[in-house]
Amino acid sequence: MKKTTLRVTGMHCASCAVNLEKALKKTPGVTGASVNFATQKATVEHAEHVHSAELVAAVGKAGYSAFEAGAAHVHAEESTEVKKDLLVAAPLALLLFALSFVPSAPPLLLLVLALPVQFWAGRRFYSRTWAALRRGSADMDVLVAMGTSAAFLYSTAVTFGLLKGSLYYDGAAVIIAFILLGRYLEARSRSLTGEAVRKLMDLQPKNALVLRNGRSIQVPVELLKVGDVFLVKPGERVATDGIVVFGNSAVDESMVTGESMPAEKRKGDAVVGGTVNGSGALRVRATRVGSETMLAQIVKLVEDAQAAKAPVQLLADKVAAVFVPAVIVIAFAASAYWLLLAHASFDFALTVFVSVLIVACPCALGLAMPVAVLVGTGKGAEHGILIKGGDALEAAGKIDTVVFDKTGTLTKGKPEVTDVVAFAKVDALRLAAIAEKNSEHPLAQAILAKVGGRVPDPAAFKSVAGKGVRARYAGKEIIVGSRKLVKCGAKEDAVAKRLEAQGKTTVFIGSGGKCVGVIAIADTIKPHAADAVAALKRKGFKVAMITGDNERTARAIAAEAGIDQVMAEVLPAEKEREVARMQKGGRRVAFVGDGVNDAPALARAELGIALGSGTDVAMETGGIVLVRNDLRDVANAIDLSRYTLRKIRENLFWAFAYNIAAIPVAAGALYSYGILLDPMLAGATMAFSSVSVVGNALLMRGWKPEF
Repeated sequence: MKKTTLRVTGMHCASCAVNLEKALKKTPGVTGASVNFATQKATVEHAEHVHSAELVAAVGKAGYSAFEAGAAHVHAEESTEVKKDLLVAAPLALLLFALSFVPSAPPLLLLVLALPVQFWAGRRFYSRTWAALRRGSADMDVLVAMGTSAAFLYSTAVTFGLLKGSLYYDGAAVIIAFILLGRYLEARSRSLTGEAVRKLMDLQPKNALVLRNGRSIQVPVELLKVGDVFLVKPGERVATDGIVVFGNSAVDESMVTGESMPAEKRKGDAVVGGTVNGSGALRVRATRVGSETMLAQIVKLVEDAQAAKAPVQLLADKVAAVFVPAVIVIAFAASAYWLLLAHASFDFALTVFVSVLIVACPCALGLAMPVAVLVGTGKGAEHGILIKGGDALEAAGKIDTVVFDKTGTLTKGKPEVTDVVAFAKVDALRLAAIAEKNSEHPLAQAILAKVGGRVPDPAAFKSVAGKGVRARYAGKEIIVGSRKLVKCGAKEDAVAKRLEAQGKTTVFIGSGGKCVGVIAIADTIKPHAADAVAALKRKGFKVAMITGDNERTARAIAAEAGIDQVMAEVLPAEKEREVARMQKGGRRVAFVGDGVNDAPALARAELGIALGSGTDVAMETGGIVLVRNDLRDVANAIDLSRYTLRKIRENLFWAFAYNIAAIPVAAGALYSYGILLDPMLAGATMAFSSVSVVGNALLMRGWKPEF
């Protein structure tokens, strides 16, 4: 058996995915198929002799388009095609709408203006309707095609004197333009699918300097083999996972571990592909290449987590499967009743048929979600909250737990000097800055940043790998580093341990043969982090923190932020598993993160919230992005999302309520009382339902954030 993944375009509701799945399963040689509407992907299990071209053809017969997974341009092309049709439909629909208020407008002119909209810009509705009818199913495209066709054909008959009545060219054209606008916005958002994975892969260098026969040769990373020894220069990314065989350096592994402090690497230590080398040169022997590397595994986790998300099944899509066929049946049944049983005229029966289809045309239904999302996301953007669409809104309405990453999310993401303790009458911080002036180590940079201003040059400087530095100034030796380098007594050590118990890194200063001070450095908590946690707790959310940092540091930061539940020393793959474990326990999780190592967890959670100061990958994977980097916006974002979701549900209710109330009247149910909804009133009713939906959404403009 073989498994093939296809990218699909043209799906616009959950019923589309169900219909396509059924069509694929009927294909000879196919044993199983799963279509995910959220990711626009189809995974097909089939016999070895079945080629992907046959699967693509089967998708085409079902009325959609498919390409081999990995064709990143697919959705961009779809948005371009829809845009072309929209550029035809929108101006002509606007002109027709304006001319509908001009009684003297020639009907033939209106027909000429409506033709391109109906049969060129709207051709996709006809092709998909034909495909749906061949499958024996019906979706929104069927109702759009039938409703606009009924209005157009009825108007054409009136234009040529075959019937007496009003013209509805403008109604048909405006409906098509509105639906195309929604499809264009959807296709634009789909074109971003896969950006997160692409940016993850961009972290891996394209080439590596492999050492062979004493020479360095540039080799594409995909040609690296296990056992190859390659050179990593200062500031470069490590080409693939491996073991250091020569050299010393500090490597920034925050992308995979979450550790804010660079890790010291020497002979025998493991390094991860994609991490950034510090100031030293390294020689590394490759241990894992290609799809086996940690970076490749993170990519796979993101893809799997995104694919595992439930398809977006908004109420409109769920009801459409019943609503569309029901409307068609009612329209035919009502006109047949009046023509055959009530012996009404053909004009009357046709009027009933057109009225039912026009009043039921899903203009308000199509606007219910997009307009609310448009206003809600626009309001969010005003306050630095970027909501990516309906998926995030729906998820925000369900979550009960908020999990924060530590490094760069709850904390600032860079080391800062927090404490300076002198054990002698000296300026310990200044001595440390002089000794560290020529060092590129992040801890040295934190010390220099704390001092500020000009720092004298040492007379001599020497870096001691993994321990610290030695320098000479004013005839005295200055030693700055760890306990291994600076000898301290019990008193000094006790002070250092007290600081370390708070999750801080300590640096000792020695001068004149004795320990003269200790400096504490830490990744400090962000302003308002504690306020953000308190606000979430007040709203009834459970709050937790997850990090790759050590238990002691994690506990110290969590206590400062007011978080009780802590998961420390967790690797990227385990972060995603921890979120999955919470979900299995019945929790609905929102994950807040900013780094590459957070991407799998952001994708796995019901709602991913990424900080705007974070990596592009985190922002692409998150359903909500906080531009201002203010953690209080987590609560604001959830509030706005839930408010928007409530408006969507209200809009859907009103859209369906108008249809349910108006369809029987349009069918002639109240004709015995002298009440009949003719096509003109049907169009007005449909327009009124659309206006009410838009008006309800515009009420959201008054929303204000709590913080």
